[in-house]
Amino acid sequence: MKKIITASPEGTEGWGFKIGESLKIKEAGIVFLYGDLGAGKTVFIKGIASALNIPKRDVGSASFVIVAEYETSPPFHHIDLYRLERDDDIEALGIWEYIDSDGITVVEWAERLSEVPEEILKEAIKVRISHCNENSREIIIEGVPDSLFA
Repeated sequence: MKKIITASPEGTEGWGFKIGESLKIKEAGIVFLYGDLGAGKTVFIKGIASALNIPKRDVGSASFVIVAEYETSPPFHHIDLYRLERDDDIEALGIWEYIDSDGITVVEWAERLSEVPEEILKEAIKVRISHCNENSREIIIEGVPDSLFA
């Protein structure tokens, strides 16, 4: 587990980029993002997407789409569970199929996933983002090698 304090949205995005680069090399991965509304989850995802050559302007909060798919190599899926209220919704939308698919899947509001299988939790990178002040964020990252922080 690593705790980072960023001083700006660009710093938060930069850490997302680092995670994205490591996932691009592996050509796969799951990232679960946790944090309050406005904490910086989408900014972090823009960094991951940038590592996959997806323009930042093409990545937004998927709150109204729920799942945004990008035809990159590897494929990139951005899932936003903000509007989902019941476990039945997650099943009906096939969220678990995305999580279990090839490529990179990032899940915002991951706390809304109940009963995540242990094998998925073990493999997933978990990122918790919280406000320090207007521009600064505390980011806690679990599930990545220490070499990423060098």
